[in-house]
Amino acid sequence: MNVVNVEDVRVLVMRVGGTNCDAETKRAFDELGAKAEVVHFNEMAKTKNLLDYNALVFPGGFSYGDYVRAGAIWATGTLTRLKADLKQFVDEGRPILGICNGFQVLVEAGLLPAFNGISEIPEATLATNIPIGYRCKWVYVRHENRGNCIFTKNIPKGKVIRIPVAHGEGRFLFSKEKEEEYLQKLIDNDQLVFRYCNKDGEPANGEFPTNPNGAYYDIAGICNPSGTVFGLMPHPERAFYGWHLPDWTKTENVPEYADGKLVFESVMDYLKKRF
Repeated sequence: MNVVNVEDVRVLVMRVGGTNCDAETKRAFDELGAKAEVVHFNEMAKTKNLLDYNALVFPGGFSYGDYVRAGAIWATGTLTRLKADLKQFVDEGRPILGICNGFQVLVEAGLLPAFNGISEIPEATLATNIPIGYRCKWVYVRHENRGNCIFTKNIPKGKVIRIPVAHGEGRFLFSKEKEEEYLQKLIDNDQLVFRYCNKDGEPANGEFPTNPNGAYYDIAGICNPSGTVFGLMPHPERAFYGWHLPDWTKTENVPEYADGKLVFESVMDYLKKRF
């Protein structure tokens, strides 16, 4: 597909029972001029063609009730019914975004971190929060990427952004025997994107509540080696407009947009140039 104008960019926001914020995600892309469409996974698999779209989003929520493990059922279904098209999607450099539950889906499906391509066995996990419990709050994350991730091109390295989380299973982990090796790969490959931090940009060092879930190395978001598949636990679509900010009613000059817009702007810039 060749996209000449921004309005020709087609974004698929896929949903199933239990997902949420699909409408907010669609609105973010629509605001930037794209044609975003929310489509149920069953309809997608039966009557539509994934390759008709320029970008794919797995939104947040609790797909299929998060039975078995968060994101596991949706990941299995996606690989069963869309694996060939999904692989072509990745191979052609079409962006895939996983937000919260969508991040869990991408990890379970082997699309992240995907050190050597799509993995048959998950190379990481997003486990139950420590302390245990559902966490819905605004956090700070620091941008760690050096330019590889196409979803954060418009965010300077080291910039701290404010964005909300809402999850019960967001603790990013590698297996103990692979922790150091895989972390080094993330850093060497420029796959590390966001880390939890305080408002001054200092790492959380695993300390609650700055790190809201106990994630290893304070990891809040990563990308694949090509930078075109991105998963993060925070919700950029819930931090798109200035009136999304939790303290906007107490702010004298409310900004038109909030930090989450930077993620959507970055991928849209990529799409306008790439296709």
